[in-house]
Amino acid sequence: MSGTRLRSERLEVRTTKDERALIDRAVAEQGTDLTEFVMSSLTVAARRVLGDRAEFVLDADSAEAWDTVNRRRARDLPGLRRLMERPSPFTSE
Repeated sequence: MSGTRLRSERLEVRTTKDERALIDRAVAEQGTDLTEFVMSSLTVAARRVLGDRAEFVLDADSAEAWDTVNRRRARDLPGLRRLMERPSPFTSE
């Protein structure tokens, strides 16, 4: 990593004794410090969660399959049509 990042925000978490021991062992195995280990793990997890909601990337074959599915004509599904015509149980309209 080039340069030093200035961290000014504090994040506190509570753990069990076993969780802390596990984390400490992983930190030692990685040869890093606790802050770097935790921040790296948390940011990877956060990006994974948010990435699943913001965008997805397909290889060429998958993108072609996706396009093929989306070019199909919509099917008439009578059961779904009846369901959508019923009043919603979640609104008072």
